[in-house]
Amino acid sequence: MNTQEITIAAESKNPLIVKRFGYGTMRLTGEGIWGEPANRTEALQILKQCITSGINFIDTADYYGEDVTNRLIAEALYPYPTDLVICTKVGGARKPDKSWVAFNRPRDLRSSIENNLSTLKLEQITLVHFRVIAGGAVPFEESMQAMFDMQKEGKILHVGVSNVSPDELQTAMAMGNIATVENMYGHAQRKSVTLAHGGTTRGGEEVLAICEQNQIPLVPYFSLFQSMPKKDSRIAEIAKKYNATEAQINLAWLLHRSPWILPIPGTSSLKHFEENLKATEIKLSEEDMMFLD
Repeated sequence: MNTQEITIAAESKNPLIVKRFGYGTMRLTGEGIWGEPANRTEALQILKQCITSGINFIDTADYYGEDVTNRLIAEALYPYPTDLVICTKVGGARKPDKSWVAFNRPRDLRSSIENNLSTLKLEQITLVHFRVIAGGAVPFEESMQAMFDMQKEGKILHVGVSNVSPDELQTAMAMGNIATVENMYGHAQRKSVTLAHGGTTRGGEEVLAICEQNQIPLVPYFSLFQSMPKKDSRIAEIAKKYNATEAQINLAWLLHRSPWILPIPGTSSLKHFEENLKATEIKLSEEDMMFLD
């Protein structure tokens, strides 16, 4: 994998240096992001291949499955490489009908952290995003305070936020050090949108300038999920130019869009995983980027 590095929490006592291309585990679950993977062997192979390929940033959540991706990570990779950053999320939960609900009371967040620690076999989680989900029971500030309290207790090393508006990001930054921001972002969908499952999904474009000004990595989710179905002819033209897939050009665009973007494309296919990695080798020109803008 040919890619640069990025520093997380650069101003803290414990900065993290990771490759600027990670892996998101959500697609390793069963249908509807629920239950065990269709091919458990392949799921474990992908996680192991992350390490072999040089990836040292893996994104997960205890409400993927539920708990499926965390258990797969522990099975495939524990004991973990010393440079591996496992980034998890709290703030959400699943109902038996597979719906997504907010789980953001301080006691809920603490319960989620304890569950992540146990399942991942960790004494401290290196990076945790508080994920904002519509319908939460408590104000944003109260949830963030609980996150910073657990950081002081040593359960969390670095705190990040996910699915936040610019105002929420500024509020969080005023309360403590924010290491990373995880919002939806891709070539075809850069701003906030209301998706079919309900609630507003916050776009990365709206917070990217704040992230760049404060040297906070932006971790985009749904970058391919939102972009691939839209079949942008410009992406297709650049893909033909570089003899690449459209997915690879979408990922290359993210890598070139800003040095503070840390893509985490997910897939349950080892073949697609290998194809995604090759996006790091594509060097888009300034003309390409202007054409894709």
